[in-house]
Amino acid sequence: MADDAELTPHLPTVLVLAGHDPTGGAGLVADSEAVAACGGWALTLPTALTVQNCRDVSAVRPVGADDLRAMAAALDEFEIAAIKIGVIPDVAVLDAVVDIVRRRPGVPVVMDPVLSAGGGSELSTIELIDAIRHHLLPLVDILTPNRRELARLADPDGDDDTERAVALMSLGCQALLVTGTDDPEGRVPADRVEHTLHAPDTSRQWTWPRLAGVFHGSGCTLASALAARLAAGESLVVACEQAQAFTWQALAHGWQPGRDQRLPRRLWELPALPAGLAPGATSGC
Repeated sequence: MADDAELTPHLPTVLVLAGHDPTGGAGLVADSEAVAACGGWALTLPTALTVQNCRDVSAVRPVGADDLRAMAAALDEFEIAAIKIGVIPDVAVLDAVVDIVRRRPGVPVVMDPVLSAGGGSELSTIELIDAIRHHLLPLVDILTPNRRELARLADPDGDDDTERAVALMSLGCQALLVTGTDDPEGRVPADRVEHTLHAPDTSRQWTWPRLAGVFHGSGCTLASALAARLAAGESLVVACEQAQAFTWQALAHGWQPGRDQRLPRRLWELPALPAGLAPGATSGC
């Protein structure tokens, strides 16, 4: 008979530091689902609690920085293979995140720079962005901004994405995967989406069919899938490509609970609850 070690699969572990979104579209729930769907295991540390729906964010409550450090310290039994960072609500939490990352040298770090909500609400300040640039970006292996986030982090007055990416890499960030869904360049056909990888030794572009609708949580999904792929040992280019393919499928299978933004279904391959199941009936779970 096989022993327990032979029966238990190795799960690449991703340490996730992000906010909690009660809708499940973004934040820790999205991150955990994406990591699991890509074959990993997510350790989730909340950086903030939020009040939001599928339309916008109305409040962000930072988690205590010392509590965040304590939660991270309690996880020392896990062999962490990648780190994913999402929303950072204030400088105190930023300092804690920097401390946590520095305790794990050599572990690939993926950061989704959540600077504003999909509905338009600001989630950051000039002072906080400056602190992120100088204290956290030097620890990041790959940043996954959209084009607006790239501009805010680099040079809002410039108009060249490559120059902006090089500027952030000069701060110590190792690579960027810039998404063009929300603010496409004029040369990109209206029915396509283009994403670009900027790295010191390579540059790659991918185009995908544009999906109808507006989505909540696509950036979280992409960054977490990328972290899971890197945790599994894939190369940067392969991990970027596979994370994009996974995210596109999650969006294509997404659902719209109301009239606002659609939510990605990262576990679309799992069976859905039968549409005719009566309220209060059991499904055997």
